[in-house]
Amino acid sequence: MSKCYSAEQLQQFASTLFQRAGLGAERAEVMARVFLEADLLGFTTHGINRVSSNLQWLLDGASRRDGEPRVIADRGNCFNWDAEFLPGPWVLTRAIEQALERVAEHGVVSATIRRSQHIACLAAYLPQVVEAGCVAILTCSTPAEHTVSPQGGRDPLFSANPLAFAAPAGDYPLLFDISMSVTAGGYVARAKREGRRLPQECLKDSDGQLSDDPAAFANGGSILPVGGADHGYKGAALSAMLEVLSMALGGYGRGDRESAADDEANSVFLQIIDPAAFGPRADFLRQTLALCNLWENNRSDGDAPVRVPGQRAWAARTRQLQNGVELYPSIMGDLQPWADKLNVAMPQPL
Repeated sequence: MSKCYSAEQLQQFASTLFQRAGLGAERAEVMARVFLEADLLGFTTHGINRVSSNLQWLLDGASRRDGEPRVIADRGNCFNWDAEFLPGPWVLTRAIEQALERVAEHGVVSATIRRSQHIACLAAYLPQVVEAGCVAILTCSTPAEHTVSPQGGRDPLFSANPLAFAAPAGDYPLLFDISMSVTAGGYVARAKREGRRLPQECLKDSDGQLSDDPAAFANGGSILPVGGADHGYKGAALSAMLEVLSMALGGYGRGDRESAADDEANSVFLQIIDPAAFGPRADFLRQTLALCNLWENNRSDGDAPVRVPGQRAWAARTRQLQNGVELYPSIMGDLQPWADKLNVAMPQPL
């Protein structure tokens, strides 16, 4: 059974764990806030669930605890950083803060980051952009990862390549975080751990046969691109586009032999847009609100109402901040050994 925890206590717990692993207090707070935000929005595979792997990277030296990203290029309205394996949630938060500081002057600010340690849930970075009244486009790829096969191929080529977007609207923003694979690797791993099959044949085994068995992926198979077996050329094309934005613009990726040793480190592309740079903000909001209203009031072809991307996530965030965060059942069990090792008291459910 899932249990609910105070959002404040969860953030303090995660922050303390990171500090005991050697991270400075300010950076630990940022890390904890990003992971908590993912669970608040309902992205349970990449929220508090990822604290354990990040602790291990800090203790193993795979994540750099100190220092700043190296600036490769900076023209004001665009910049490129080499994170040199700084913790992903911290370095990406820094990049977003920089972009938000600059966007009032430039209107649009774009950035790339190479060799950032895994940035986890992209949606978790979007609320601060929406609350600043801006639009966000965020994507990442993983140079060392080959998990998604192209249409017609059996060998994994791409990483999952998530794409996140947010725009202010009415009571909730238009917001989504989707990977360019039919399912995310986190869900495949969770299904394998729990001994169950996936709800559809979204995998290929090493012989190119469709499968819903997580073992097929673990034994050298691949995940299908968005569009699946029939229309996967669309997902493959989008995957290529996102790798160009994140790896090619960043100048580091699959074309560099040393990237094969980067493990889960990400290449990142970020763009922040100030609607006021294009005209009155009220005009922008009139259009986004109309779009969401028309979408929400579309006639449903089933019993459930039509759901606009961002509607459920924003409602879950509001509810969980007030009433407690519902964590996936296995998460606290996975964190108990870390709490014991680092001498941090476990938070108690509400």
